[in-house]
Amino acid sequence: MMLAYFLKANVAIALFYAFYRLFFYKDTFFGWRRTALLGFFAVSAAIPLLDVQAWVAGQEPMAAVAGLYADIVLPEAAVVPVHGMGGTDWKEAAWQVACIAYWGGVLVLAARFLVQLLSIARLARRCPRVRLGGTEIHLLPRAEGAFSFFRWIFVHPASHTREELDEILAHERTHARQWHSVDVIVSELVCVACWFNPFAWLMRREVRSNLEYMADNRVLQLGYDSKSYQYHLLGLAHHKAIATLYNSFNVLPLKKRITMMNKKRTKGVGRTKYLMFFPLAALLMIVSNIEAVARATGQIAKEVLEPATAPGMDSQADRPWQDKKLVDYQGTVLDADGKPLGGVRISVEGSSGLLGKTGRNGKFSFQAPGEAALRFHWEKGGLKTSKLLSFKDAGTQRTGLTVKLDGTVYADPMSYHSPKGVFEVTDQAPSFPGGQAKLIEYMEQKLRYPEEAKQQGIQGRVVTQFIVNTDGSISDVVVIRGIHELLDAEAVRFLKGMPRWTPGTQDGKAVRVRYTIPVMFKMQ
Repeated sequence: MMLAYFLKANVAIALFYAFYRLFFYKDTFFGWRRTALLGFFAVSAAIPLLDVQAWVAGQEPMAAVAGLYADIVLPEAAVVPVHGMGGTDWKEAAWQVACIAYWGGVLVLAARFLVQLLSIARLARRCPRVRLGGTEIHLLPRAEGAFSFFRWIFVHPASHTREELDEILAHERTHARQWHSVDVIVSELVCVACWFNPFAWLMRREVRSNLEYMADNRVLQLGYDSKSYQYHLLGLAHHKAIATLYNSFNVLPLKKRITMMNKKRTKGVGRTKYLMFFPLAALLMIVSNIEAVARATGQIAKEVLEPATAPGMDSQADRPWQDKKLVDYQGTVLDADGKPLGGVRISVEGSSGLLGKTGRNGKFSFQAPGEAALRFHWEKGGLKTSKLLSFKDAGTQRTGLTVKLDGTVYADPMSYHSPKGVFEVTDQAPSFPGGQAKLIEYMEQKLRYPEEAKQQGIQGRVVTQFIVNTDGSISDVVVIRGIHELLDAEAVRFLKGMPRWTPGTQDGKAVRVRYTIPVMFKMQ
């Protein structure tokens, strides 16, 4: 779960940086830009935590995207036969190296951050304080560049003329009064946590640049001569100033600051483009919930038909007609408005076994007795509709069929249906102890490639479903798309032996939730 959070947060930072450079980089709304930059950091951190699964799942286009995502992106465990003993798990080793590298970088940067904080605090204690031009300042012991940190302003007056000193104090007072150090601290902490993300460092640079633009703009608003101020900046460029945690008078490329000071002010109507931030944030929030929705709804298969067996039932016993002559059935199920209807369950009347269900495009394809009574049943959000079609002439195939469900509520649904009290989407999805990464690690350690399947070269992906109960136990394990009985049986064996999960919750209460896991058996 933490890995998914960090990935989503860092992707959001990258997207927001591109958004900033595209729309805000060249305008002169420095206050708005400051708000936007801080908002980017806040939204990037918050979006992965926001849960709107129920709303996303209720929107058909988004549910379709969730299904596509599940089929293409959803992580799966690949079980590969191992030849010989004592082999090195390079994937695990690489993951451990990556974790060590990440946390090592975090520790180094966090230590650097703390050292800088302590250095500034120690300097504030050692430097005498005086009032100069109505401003309390700390006198630097030697000629260094002026800087500020929160309310502390550090200056070496002897290194500047009176006119330069007035400009410097006006500049640093702006930093202090507008609490610019808050922005600096936030951007530094983001870089500590996301040091591997170049866009975090680029965003930090934009934060620092914008703060200097704000202070420079304030100096000019106070009536100081623009050309004189720019010349003073150039003359002070040789002063040593390490721009880390504090705001420095002569930090950052002076060319950019001078260019921005001479830039024509952006027209007020340009502020409306900042409203684009809200739909972008909403879009990222929806996308960040796609994975959870994909897992919860179990929309995994790409095929037009997803074969399934009713949980806890023997497939042969539930399909007594399988010994009869079978023919091909293909067609489309439409709703009352003539639109394709996915998720329609199809069975032979009088049998509890399930032939399958329609795909997202409403298509179905299966084999059944030529003389059959087929039950088409659809259920969603409390609405249940069912239709029975009888075929007498056996023939060889039945293709191009169109079945229209007229929306009639069917009170006593036939065939397979979800057990009562089982949720497809919840406020909080169930999770394996330790999160998704631990689940995949556990699967790769505990699943075994059947020897007979290995010898026969059988491989492929087995898509499984099960129910996570309120106590975290696993039940109703079923293969919804199998490859071979050997691989299917191994996947089921593994799932039944899993440890207890953290149950899903709805309205703060633990509930039973259906969960889907794809398992890849792959030969080397």
